[in-house]
Formats: sequence, C-alpha cells, structure tokens
Amino acid sequence: MKLIVGLGNPGVEYQFTPHNMGFLAIDRIAEQCGARVNNRHCKALTARTELEGQTVLLVKPETYMNHSGESVGELLDRYEADPEKDLIVMYDDLALPFGSIRVRERGSAGGHNGMKSIIASLGGSQEFLRIRLGIAPEHELTSGRDYVLSPIRKAQLALADEALDMCSEAVRMILTQGASAAMNRFNQKNHETGGAE
Repeated sequence: MKLIVGLGNPGVEYQFTPHNMGFLAIDRIAEQCGARVNNRHCKALTARTELEGQTVLLVKPETYMNHSGESVGELLDRYEADPEKDLIVMYDDLALPFGSIRVRERGSAGGHNGMKSIIASLGGSQEFLRIRLGIAPEHELTSGRDYVLSPIRKAQLALADEALDMCSEAVRMILTQGASAAMNRFNQKNHETGGAE
C-alpha cells in the first residue's frame, strides 16, 4: 500500500492558506480519482483509491502540522508500509518560489515542523520521498508565520492551481516511472532556485 500524505492544519480557517498546500494537493488527487477523503483513522482523514493501477491511501493528518508524524507513524505501522518505498509526503516550502514544485528522494526537514515530526516518528530517518510545493512570495516577508497561515492571495491562486496539478502529475509519474523520472521532469524548472533540502 502506497501512502500519499499531504501536510496541513485541520479547520476551515486554515483551508486555503499556503501552509495547507499539502492538504490541497491531496484534495486535487482525490477529486481526479472521484474519491472522498473522509475515512477517519490513525489521527487522519483518509481515502483508499486506485491511482495509475495501484491501490493508494490518500492521507490528511488531523494532528495539526507540528505533530504530523504521530499520524504518519501510526499509518505506516498499521499498513506495514516501508517509508523508503511506500511513502510520499507533499508539503509547503518557503524556500521555493510560489507555484514551483520539487521532488526529492530524501533530505532534512529544512525548518519545516511537519517534516521534523515525520522524521522524528521514523527514528530520525530522512529516507522517504517528498514533493515540496513552493510558497515563497515575490517580496520579502516580515512574518513568515503570518504569511503561511493567511489565505492565499488572489494574485497567487492561478499559480497555486497549476502547482497542485503538477503535484498530482508528479505523484502519478513516481508511481509509474519512478522518482528519477519525476525529478527530471519537475525539478528542471526550479533548478536555479536552490532552497533548503
């Protein structure tokens, strides 16, 4: 069973904020599959569905961002899944330009509390696939926290929509052709931007 996890915060007040791009990516995939992410277990909302001929579990942890690992750890145990082979985590990243994505096979949390929690739940292992969704605005921020927890700005909506489609496409490519193919396809556009790994 492949676990496809999007990170975010539960609650309508957070629904369309930059910090919830992971949740929005799960919603986009679910919509495309005709699935509803409403089965509540292991501290998460989940949906079992078929994607590119494989059975996958779409996951939105309900623990709030900073404790995402509690849910992910429970789900990995429950489904006897191997994080290196079976886990894909999608999350927002302030180090990448808004609307860009980057696929990585491993790496540190890069200051992201949800990823820190997942890595801690895996005993410190960073060996799992992730898709980073860029949320950095064009101008410098006075408060990153206020920005990531405020509604996505109108001017950014089209970019967000495009990024969610790219993220869904990247997940499908990972399932069918592997991580390297997805990295070659989707990381090129962001090659010059660097950013935290």
